[in-house]
Amino acid sequence: MNKVIVYFLLIICCTYGCKFGSNDDAGKNQAIVAADCSSNLPKRFGVMPSKAILKNGTSSDTGMVWIPESEGQTGFWMDETEVTNAQFSKFVAATKYVTTAERVPKWEDLQKQLPPGTPKPPDSVFVAASLVFHAPTKPVNVNNPGAWWVWTKAASWKHPQGPKSSLKGIERQPVVHVSWEDAVAYSNWAGKRLPTAAEWEKAAHGGKSDSKFPWGNEDIDQDKVKANTWQGDFPYNNTNRDGFYRAAPVGSFPANDYGVYDLAGNVWEWCADDEHGEKVVKGGSFLCNVSYCEGYRIDKKMTSSADTGLEHTGFRCVK
Repeated sequence: MNKVIVYFLLIICCTYGCKFGSNDDAGKNQAIVAADCSSNLPKRFGVMPSKAILKNGTSSDTGMVWIPESEGQTGFWMDETEVTNAQFSKFVAATKYVTTAERVPKWEDLQKQLPPGTPKPPDSVFVAASLVFHAPTKPVNVNNPGAWWVWTKAASWKHPQGPKSSLKGIERQPVVHVSWEDAVAYSNWAGKRLPTAAEWEKAAHGGKSDSKFPWGNEDIDQDKVKANTWQGDFPYNNTNRDGFYRAAPVGSFPANDYGVYDLAGNVWEWCADDEHGEKVVKGGSFLCNVSYCEGYRIDKKMTSSADTGLEHTGFRCVK
């Protein structure tokens, strides 16, 4: 196969090597590239966002908590939970917004990321899709996220595990498969914005500047369950000690001292920060495990491209 085409397909299958397919062909077309929880999240294509900004809305403080001024940082309001499927549904109903995962990729956008002269692939390659978690049945190399991420046609915020799934019964779960661009669009509509990483960390500390986690310094597996993370052997055996295999309804675990929920685990949260062209996410997700990923530590962060949505990435707003 032409090396240029291989290069293109690697981008299609995500920079960090995810499988492409549906639930029926999850094992096909795997590209292997090393990565772990201290590196970046998988990326969709790495193209710049469309910069389509919706008109600012107005918002109340309902559902938000006040994060007081301290250590030279001004106070601000923060959503007490991650934005839910129900809340995002209202936004889409009001604006007819189409998320990144629901858009068919355009050749003219991808072409900018490829070497000059790269031939256009067949139209069948250009499909609306997103990255879905599929647990392998046995131990795998944890440096290869392609072993558990599947590029799934028609997966989106409305269909979190693919076209046969829906939002029925999970309205209170955090919205996922939303890109940074999608999160900014919602925030503007709601009259809010995304938090900076510094604001996010300030809220997560809950007034305890020396705390490792939103609940304090006690190890995550010590004593009672503290957050929605992966217990057992990642990524093939989850003991479900916390009661949730994937995302949990927001507020399922105790809030920190500021009254903010789910700042550790559940889903990664987009922040406003840009680092070397990548967008920062904080907080970890239901896939974080003490032996593989401690993204639920307050000081941890990862990055991904602005057009990427995954099954374990969502957001909350501030103002």
